[in-house]
Amino acid sequence: MKHKRNRNKTKKLSPAALQSRVLKQFIINPKKRYNAKQLIQKAKLNNNRDSVNLALKELAKKNQLISISEGRYKLNKAAMDGVKLGKKSNSGSKRTYTGKVDMTRSGSAFIVIPDMEQDIFVAEKNLLGALDGDTVKLTSSNISGDRRMSGKVIEIVERGQSKFIGKLFKFKNESFVEVNHKGLLFQVDINGAEAEEIPHGHAVKLCISSWGRDSLRRSFRGKNIVDLGPSGNNDVVMTEILYNNGFAQEFPKIVEDEAKNLHMVIDEQALAERRDFRGIFTITIDPDTAKDFDDALSYQVLKNGDIEVGVHIADVTHYMQAGTELDREAAERATSVYLVDRVAPMLPEMLSNDLCSLNPHEDKFCFSAVFTFNKAHKLKDRWFGKSIIHSDRRFTYEEAQERIEGSDGDFAKEIRVLDTIAKKLRTYRFKNGSISFQSPELKFLLDENADPVEVYVKESFDAHKLVEDFMLLANKEVAIFINKKAKGQEIPFVYRIHDEPDPEKLADFASFAKEMGLQMKLDSPKHIAESFNNLAEQAETNDPLKVLEPLAIRTMSKAEYSTNNIGHYGLGFENYAHFTSPIRRYADVLVHRILEKNLKGTNRQDKGKLEARCKHISLQERKAVTAERESIKYKQVQWAKRHVDQEFEASISGMIDRGLFVTVKDSLVEGMITFDQFQDQFELQGRFKATGKRNGEVYKMGDVLRVKIISADLDRRQIELSLVESE
Repeated sequence: MKHKRNRNKTKKLSPAALQSRVLKQFIINPKKRYNAKQLIQKAKLNNNRDSVNLALKELAKKNQLISISEGRYKLNKAAMDGVKLGKKSNSGSKRTYTGKVDMTRSGSAFIVIPDMEQDIFVAEKNLLGALDGDTVKLTSSNISGDRRMSGKVIEIVERGQSKFIGKLFKFKNESFVEVNHKGLLFQVDINGAEAEEIPHGHAVKLCISSWGRDSLRRSFRGKNIVDLGPSGNNDVVMTEILYNNGFAQEFPKIVEDEAKNLHMVIDEQALAERRDFRGIFTITIDPDTAKDFDDALSYQVLKNGDIEVGVHIADVTHYMQAGTELDREAAERATSVYLVDRVAPMLPEMLSNDLCSLNPHEDKFCFSAVFTFNKAHKLKDRWFGKSIIHSDRRFTYEEAQERIEGSDGDFAKEIRVLDTIAKKLRTYRFKNGSISFQSPELKFLLDENADPVEVYVKESFDAHKLVEDFMLLANKEVAIFINKKAKGQEIPFVYRIHDEPDPEKLADFASFAKEMGLQMKLDSPKHIAESFNNLAEQAETNDPLKVLEPLAIRTMSKAEYSTNNIGHYGLGFENYAHFTSPIRRYADVLVHRILEKNLKGTNRQDKGKLEARCKHISLQERKAVTAERESIKYKQVQWAKRHVDQEFEASISGMIDRGLFVTVKDSLVEGMITFDQFQDQFELQGRFKATGKRNGEVYKMGDVLRVKIISADLDRRQIELSLVESE
């Protein structure tokens, strides 16, 4: 079957035109560093890597670019000062775009434009009352120099959501609902008669009936008011967090009905199309609270002594066919959302906890990535395809860890071999540029009222890393397979990409790290990764350095989904995708479908449409992260409320003109000590140090303090602390 060429693909450029296009990419993104491969993806070039490398060298000879490492360049800003691209003769010309609003907590927003690399910044006053997730039309001047694109909304094309949860306020002459939408507060006026029976201060659900014309969101009107009960109720708060971030706990009836009509049928045809692993040792390893098991590992020694390890993933796409109501709902949600005390799943329970869950002692359909290792545990072969498995045992991480540490329980030998191979994969990964930073995961022990009794950081065992390393291997190898199969003619695919750190943030961080005795090398991506890993290693035994880890993470770009493969910097992979969690991530569903089609032949779909899906999934992922953080913050404030007037050890984790942010040890609860509590006046020197104007007292990031919790405000999610004076 012949495939049409992608009409969006640019033609090969002449050497002069190629240099011009490459230089323009640097000027549009003056803080970025690029190599030839990244430029081909970012600038959508059809020239090969050798010709792009030649163009880079020629531009460096002209002093327009600077070579910063082998094959990697940056813009020579000094030489290019005053050069402006994209401007027509009438310098005030503007273009019109359509995109989705990605709101910030300050009230301003970035507009995400399909097929455009850079988002457009819009100040709050220019948003025309738009909210997060709305589709808007805006105008923006063409970009020039190193200025960020900024614009002005001229039309709200479609509202992202019209139903919200907020707190009801009733006064003599007016009634309104205050909504907290991702940190942005706005007021919705309502007809007092409709809320006559609902007490003041209750949480209510409503639908926006009129958006008004006020650009500052002061004329919204609502209807269909539903009483949810007292606003401080835990269930109400968690529902509000989900709802106001655009997620729902419940599914539409048509979706639930579709899910109920799905069944697993193991017949001759199903078995003929699948590789049978039911006689091979297979286990799942998951948290003790897990209800859905979406991955399993199999292990067997082959006749020649080689070891075969199977990574088996729930075959969601066998049940969820493209174009069904179930698929449309999953695509819209794009991800499961994990709050402290509940999950808003991407798929109905019938699939996530039953049909697709790889429960022990049950035959299950899977999509598998199977790897063969030689006796030295070096990878020598891989296979991808549909399969059927039968899990022998469900292990918790704690049970698997006992086997790794020497316990003689069931399947101990097999788990220890898997752990040995995983450790080899890990060593190889870090040797090739992977960064070892991991954000601490907080866990809460809740009482019968869902109030937090204890807050602690989840401990990471070798058992966690064992599973993680085999999942990373499968994800990487699937992306490599698609990339190699393309043979020069791109197969549009959903990659998980991660760009290099922001150079300015990185330089700022390195300057502060140097003050704390940590020298960072920033001359190449490899040395940057090595410096970060050195920090992670030293922080294990040096408490003051621990404050640097979250700051280092903040210098990083955000990982996202894209059809433009620039690699994954944090993992050190040139090719990476998400294949291993289709129960909770729609990106994995798309990867399964594309991979299956390309195992049977070569299949190319519309890249533009796939990229639009990638942008939606990335946006939903950010919303889910926001919801998860909001639920954690709420529970932390609840915990702090139970510990008012108690003292704790803490460290300075941030600072602003108003005071110091400090993080309590162990619980990671963050609060503020305001400067007005001190005898002296303090001024900030950069972002990492505050100095007293009179006595010269200095507070630096990472300083360890003794603090007391003064107050905890659940409505504002704020904790106030005071400094406990040392004797």
